[in-house]
Amino acid sequence: MSEPLAPAPARPTHAPGRDPAARWRLLAVAGLAVLVASYAGLVLTTTGQALENAALRGADQLDARSVAEADDGLHTITLVSLGVACAVVALVGLLRRSWPLAAAAVGTVVAGQVVTQGLKRYVLPRPALVEASADYTGNSFPSGHTTIALTVLAAALLVATWRARGVVLLVVAPWAVGIAGYTLAAKWHRLSDTLGAAGVTLVVASLAALWLHRRGLVRTVDGPARRARVVLVAVPLAAVLVVSGGLGAFLLAAAPALLDRSAESDWVAFLALQSIAAAGSAATVLALWWGWHRLEVVPRPGADAEPAG
Repeated sequence: MSEPLAPAPARPTHAPGRDPAARWRLLAVAGLAVLVASYAGLVLTTTGQALENAALRGADQLDARSVAEADDGLHTITLVSLGVACAVVALVGLLRRSWPLAAAAVGTVVAGQVVTQGLKRYVLPRPALVEASADYTGNSFPSGHTTIALTVLAAALLVATWRARGVVLLVVAPWAVGIAGYTLAAKWHRLSDTLGAAGVTLVVASLAALWLHRRGLVRTVDGPARRARVVLVAVPLAAVLVVSGGLGAFLLAAAPALLDRSAESDWVAFLALQSIAAAGSAATVLALWWGWHRLEVVPRPGADAEPAG
């Protein structure tokens, strides 16, 4: 007689209709669409380039204090701070007894930079479609700073337990959303750069999550809703998305001559595009959070998730 087959190892299960892989596949496709649309619509068109150049000229009208605040915010991102962030998320993953979790978290940040720098330097040029000074012709798509901010937040969401995720968002989300606006204020980047960075983040973060899911390390967490995180995190992020996005759209639609190269139109262009940049980052954070809604990583296939209380 042949010996009975050994049972397959238990794998985390999910409620019917709640397969998280579908969420991450959708987010990856959405991220790719944002990346392509922002490049095609703002970098490869004369109108897009003229509008972004107008916003850069508008940023010249900011007061010295606002520019200094933007520069200080951007200077929080250095090779040292990036290394510290990677070390922290790796340590949390290892403390949770999961080297795949640590690898996925660090890999999200590293892959984000590899893709962003590769696209910027070798793949996606910025053609000279409008007349502009040399300061405005350099290629900066996508934004490395915005990618760092959003991928660090994605990595933090990845390693956080379901219980701790609200606290992580409360601490990291304001910084991550603010970086996009700072890049425009400091004239380091354009709107298209921040949107492209958001697209890259959604793609690499979703692929990391799918990799963990295929290894059987993602489990649904049941329990009562965490209303505090909705009030303290989701509502403010949604407000930024609606108010900033609405303001940007209104300014773009209401300005009678946005590209006439006057000081007034340049200022309106800056306000509109900076508002949309903030809305884009807020939408990205909400999308990443939705991707991990009621999910967390467990140390090994079949392990119980942390009890929800």
